[in-house]
Amino acid sequence: MTTPAPAVAPPRLLARVPAIGLLFWVIKTLTTGMGEALSDYLAGVDIVLAVAVGVLGLAVALWLQLRAGRYTATTYWLAVAMVAVFGTMAADGVHLVGLPYALTTTFYLLVVAGLFWAWHRSEGTLSIHSITTRRRELFYWATVLASFALGTAAGDLTADQLRLGYLPSVVVFAVAIAVPAVGWRFFGLDPVVAFWVAYVLTRPLGASVADWLGKPASHGGGLGYGDGTVAGLAAVVIAALVGYLAVRRSDVQAPTAALA
Repeated sequence: MTTPAPAVAPPRLLARVPAIGLLFWVIKTLTTGMGEALSDYLAGVDIVLAVAVGVLGLAVALWLQLRAGRYTATTYWLAVAMVAVFGTMAADGVHLVGLPYALTTTFYLLVVAGLFWAWHRSEGTLSIHSITTRRRELFYWATVLASFALGTAAGDLTADQLRLGYLPSVVVFAVAIAVPAVGWRFFGLDPVVAFWVAYVLTRPLGASVADWLGKPASHGGGLGYGDGTVAGLAAVVIAALVGYLAVRRSDVQAPTAALA
């Protein structure tokens, strides 16, 4: 009689993105504001410098993140911060050729929708908890980048073309971002849908706050503290919060068993 071979446990896969909690949303919103302010500040100093920082910074940050193969707070949030800077440039750059905000907002909305469709068709899920492979991580970062550009275009649409101004835009997007949270908490909205809707909306919310603080009163009713000051202060707060997460590791997801 032969002895059956013992069952082999499936391998445990490490998540490449953080668990979602309050600090995730706080840091995410801060990075959007920092990216908006830093991009505008650098563009005002030297456009070539701005493009160099945006492109090279994004390339280095994503290389470090993809090379890590697992989530660490410092590399992940560095990548998000550089996506914020580059995403702002990508959305703002198309306006230099005269394209209206409504058109660019629609364009980036279609790009995000297309990425979601391709991602779900390939992997069968858009869950933040399923990003445990290189291919899913690539889909994730492509979607994040497109969502930043979409959020930037939508924020510019409300603040400039619709002439709401920065502070009213902050109110509009603060109310809008509460909708998926309430829908998930009280009305059974799918958590994956709620997450991605809120994720996209953090971009125009954070960017509108940064513009309100940094831009002069003559331009959208800002407070006039300066883009450089806003970017610097946001970077300091982000660094402190990311340092806290790096030490506590409270946002590291538990390994997930691979499915055969």
